[in-house]
Amino acid sequence: MNFAIIAAGEGSRLQQEGVATPKPLVSLNGRPMIGRLIDIFVNCGAECISVIVNEQMTEVREYLENLAVSLPVELRLVVKSTPSSMHSFYEVSSVLPEGRFILTTVDTIFHEEDFRRYVEAFERENADVDGLMAVTSYIDDEKPLYVDVDSQMRITAFNDAPSADARYISGGIYGLDHTAIGVLQKCIDGGVSRMRNFQRALVADGLNLRAFDMGKIIDVDHQSDIEKAQALINR
Repeated sequence: MNFAIIAAGEGSRLQQEGVATPKPLVSLNGRPMIGRLIDIFVNCGAECISVIVNEQMTEVREYLENLAVSLPVELRLVVKSTPSSMHSFYEVSSVLPEGRFILTTVDTIFHEEDFRRYVEAFERENADVDGLMAVTSYIDDEKPLYVDVDSQMRITAFNDAPSADARYISGGIYGLDHTAIGVLQKCIDGGVSRMRNFQRALVADGLNLRAFDMGKIIDVDHQSDIEKAQALINR
């Protein structure tokens, strides 16, 4: 399995709250967030890991370049500032190997065993499934993206507001095949921005997307989220 990380955001909310460390290098139990993610990917059998960081993140770039020397898998690094996470995905997609991949944002925190279950489920999916998206029923996000599913956990819609029977929100973890890259290109060409609009485009284009309940997932946007993330890791 190939993996990719979007780590090109500015982490402005953390900075405003006094966290001077670049978000990807924020420590969780003594390990930088991005280093922990890479460790988990390696433990899950990664063949290649692709990462995008912005041009201002010189500390993060240097950290990854030093880490790549000792990694047992190839690390492909893209250094470019982008206007949105969807544009970051577009830039990093240019270095992704062919085949299925799992993409996540750097501030998406989960328990390693939950993620391993998700990876194994994606590997078991039939070829007619175009994507397996991690979802969570834990809602602690300022602007959650609600995910509507049918009785077979097939995704039918992504909504900014909850529907009457909404149970899940997007977990910020996307298992996709290369069919999705064509949809991404159309979004870029059409001036679309934001990952949630890309996800809506996947549904509109008729891709077969399934949801996987991965349990608790936390986004580290605020200083208070760091403690929550560490508690989840130590579960």
